[in-house]
Amino acid sequence: MPIALFALTLSAFAIGTTEFVIVGLVPTIAQDLGVSLPSAGLLVSLYALGVAIGAPVLTALTGRWQRKSVLLAVMSLFVVGNLLAWMAPTYSSLITARILTGLAHGVFFSIGSTIATSLVPREKEASAIAIMFTGLTVALVTGVPLGTWIGQNFGWRATFMVVAALGLIALIGSALLVPKNLKQAPPARIAQQLSVLTQPRLLLVYAMTAVGYGGTFTAFTFLAPILEQVSGFESGAIGLIMLVYGVSVAVGNIWGGRMADRMGPIKALHIIFTALALVLLAFTFTAGNQIAAVITILIWGAFAFGNVPGLQVYVVQLAEKYTPQAVDVASGLNIAAFNVGIALGSILGGVVVERMTLMDTAWIGALIVALALVLTRLSGFLDKRDQLQFI
Repeated sequence: MPIALFALTLSAFAIGTTEFVIVGLVPTIAQDLGVSLPSAGLLVSLYALGVAIGAPVLTALTGRWQRKSVLLAVMSLFVVGNLLAWMAPTYSSLITARILTGLAHGVFFSIGSTIATSLVPREKEASAIAIMFTGLTVALVTGVPLGTWIGQNFGWRATFMVVAALGLIALIGSALLVPKNLKQAPPARIAQQLSVLTQPRLLLVYAMTAVGYGGTFTAFTFLAPILEQVSGFESGAIGLIMLVYGVSVAVGNIWGGRMADRMGPIKALHIIFTALALVLLAFTFTAGNQIAAVITILIWGAFAFGNVPGLQVYVVQLAEKYTPQAVDVASGLNIAAFNVGIALGSILGGVVVERMTLMDTAWIGALIVALALVLTRLSGFLDKRDQLQFI
């Protein structure tokens, strides 16, 4: 594998860290900036909205640029966004920094796979993408807990400074190692891109994605304050618990992919969404006991991101059937749907915390995931109906 892939992997690591580390820092930021927990939770929501906008819109606008030029511009924006977060004197300036960083995130993951596959022969394309996405997985396992620990011991601004430094190293590596003349498919016409949004079956999958992730992040956004205020953990223990969660996510992601390959995405998603709803419901009752809370979080992590491979494979399968000229666009819009779900779930969680209690986020999240399960069953029914009509 070419060494340029590792520049992309480091970029993915830095981006994954800055996206999810905020969850462990919500109480610290709220206290330092003098804002409420729901307001601090908006830092998750607005970042996700930046990703949702950046993925389809900015990727389309830069479709005719050289891929390396887009990559360097995106990583420069990422570094600037994290430096602004490091220096942010106020809550509003931190929000601006998070939105800018989210825009960079959205474009990076839209073009990253294309760049990775351009660096290798066709028979190694899947392995190249897997190597790049390893950075995101490793971020959940090591970057997020380490960033949380840094933020709680040296101040939350220090976390963003370290991530900015990682982004700068990745930017320099990309500038030096990624070749200029990458092979590049002609960008889809606007009409072809918009055709994705006229397909009810694809819209249904995007709804499954957004609702499924919305339910998870209704509670996950406020996991740190729940662990401190309900479970009774010291703030210094949050980083270690995030490490446990990250390891579980990494295992669950691999397991979810294998399950989707073996039994098909719909059956796999049915199992994962069912388990996820039950775990969130259980957390309502186990959060008050430290041992039970950690065990529940371990199981939660295994299912929380295990649906990613199934959802991505499923949307590509349907796009190949209904919009074969815009499969990449359809896939990119599913990345946007993930982040729309994160944003809406975080906002809803903030409303719940403000008007109800912290622990109400868990059972309400379970109900939302149950809705994703209903949508999954509906999509599976439509698949079977289409197969019968074809026969």
